[in-house]
Amino acid sequence: QVQLVESGGGLVQAGGSLRLSCAASGRTFNSYVMGWFRQAPGKEREIVATITWSGGRTNYADPVKGRFTISRDNAKNTVYLQMNSLEPQDTAVYYCNARLAGTSYDYWGQGTQVTVSS
Repeated sequence: QVQLVESGGGLVQAGGSLRLSCAASGRTFNSYVMGWFRQAPGKEREIVATITWSGGRTNYADPVKGRFTISRDNAKNTVYLQMNSLEPQDTAVYYCNARLAGTSYDYWGQGTQVTVSS
């Protein structure tokens, strides 16, 4: 059974940093695209960043470019999201996603809260 377990969220002041982790288990993810999404109160869930498990190719949403970095550790089966220069508008629940490349077949984690105070 596939499990995605996020950790690392919390409360931070504007300008600060956090690193989120997503521990993946239950299958091999070589053909998957791993992603971080976020959902702020009253807003739709939006994509933040993605990385291909095999090649490490990354993509970022415009609001986080230059501030966030997605990476993966194949040995630990873990995906990270390093978030720097955090802004109050980054406040949201952050979700880890694993999607089989070329399909809409995916899995979700339970989410971790990130709160940025001004």
